[in-house]
Amino acid sequence: MRWVWLMFGLAASVGVLCAVAFSVHTGPAAGRGRGGFAPLHGVEEPVGLVAIGGGATPESTEVSLEQDLALVRQVFDTDVRVLFGGGPGARTVRLTDPSIDGNDLLVRLGDLFAPRAGRRSRYRASRLPMAGPASLAEVERHLKRALKSGSEPLYVYIATHGEQGDEGSENWAVLWGGEALTVGRVAHLHDRASRPMVAIVTSCYSGGFAELAFRGGDPKQGPTQTTRCGLFSGPWDRPTSGCDPDPDRRKQDSYSVHMLNALNGLDRDGESPLASHLDADGDGRVSLLEAHTRARIRSVSIDVPTTTSERFLRAVQASGADSPADFLPEERAVVEQLGELLGVRDATEAGKRNAVLRAELEAVDAALASSERSYDEHYRSLAARLLAAYPVLDDAYHPAFRPTIDAHGDAIGVLLSNSAEARAYATTQRRLEQLDRKLVALQVREARLLRYMRAHETQRLAAALRARGGPDFAAYRRLLACERTVPPTSKDR
Repeated sequence: MRWVWLMFGLAASVGVLCAVAFSVHTGPAAGRGRGGFAPLHGVEEPVGLVAIGGGATPESTEVSLEQDLALVRQVFDTDVRVLFGGGPGARTVRLTDPSIDGNDLLVRLGDLFAPRAGRRSRYRASRLPMAGPASLAEVERHLKRALKSGSEPLYVYIATHGEQGDEGSENWAVLWGGEALTVGRVAHLHDRASRPMVAIVTSCYSGGFAELAFRGGDPKQGPTQTTRCGLFSGPWDRPTSGCDPDPDRRKQDSYSVHMLNALNGLDRDGESPLASHLDADGDGRVSLLEAHTRARIRSVSIDVPTTTSERFLRAVQASGADSPADFLPEERAVVEQLGELLGVRDATEAGKRNAVLRAELEAVDAALASSERSYDEHYRSLAARLLAAYPVLDDAYHPAFRPTIDAHGDAIGVLLSNSAEARAYATTQRRLEQLDRKLVALQVREARLLRYMRAHETQRLAAALRARGGPDFAAYRRLLACERTVPPTSKDR
């Protein structure tokens, strides 16, 4: 349906599909997270972090993804390998271009006959120093190489778009050229390694990578016997925020912005210290799970962040205890702090609110479906009117296209603006945009309630699993310990 393309452009403009005033660091100020490939002073250090970002094409490689990886380099105090988009020199970073005139006849015809997200964009080469291409071959090569050496955890940060399969283990991260980095492939690479690994994935449907809790990324094979875990911006079956061609980070509120700055003990803008609010377990340090928790509490977005331990817990424990677990300070922080922000007292009240929200969402979905049908009808009427007079207008590659525009541009513009078909088409388009904005606002409210309700559920499931004990509880505790890793960050220098 044609409206999908227009909704993508609208949603991206508000940071909905897969995202401090922040400038990309291009020199030594980024710290030890150098992002280079050459040995330092002739001695090659073990790679501490492999950062992977971008989209399948320039159009899907939004500047916010580049900014995420720049922030990764700024925050992590370790040797970083960066793989981004098409690699060195490739003009693969998309930014909005306010200078493009939306009233230009060619732009308007393109929006009608071939809508696409990048039409009001410009492209430039990445400013990430020494970033290699984020192709599947390069990603696998660097992961294999990094996993061969070092005893400290290898951090793998993935800021790409994601796709959803029939189940979580079939989800994948989209790499340059449309290649797929699957959950199973990452699990397979690490199953052969002895080095611990922590994955942080911020793509849509990123929670599919929570299957890394299991051997081979397959729940049927039981818990992984290697030391690995992961933190994700959303569950396996929901899109996330953060992919935006607008370089103004002040407009974004995605998981990455909150989580990465929290690792440095800072608020989402990377300015005000927040250590006292982040240290859920009181040990004086900020762990990955505590930074993840900060994003769950403070992000005003459609994200519903999750982890490998949450996935494993729900795979092995069907019912919860009467009382919540007392060994999960991160979940307690979400219940207390997010509950206060939302003005909810308990899971029952949150469930009632969510039921009302679900009804509103269903009503908006129904209105959208009706408006989309009307939109398609008016599109067909307007397209037929234009093509009856100017048959090649829907093919900008036709040899007669440019001569037609040169000879009849004014008349075509009048039809696009003043015909009855054009006015009806514009009315339905505005209606769809209004409904889409309403849908996004409702989804943000729903996501925040779901985070709160999920924290309650996790507490009770964990309490029941602890009471049961055994190898499942031991495996759950190992995942938690991995997620509570405190990585080397620039604030510690």
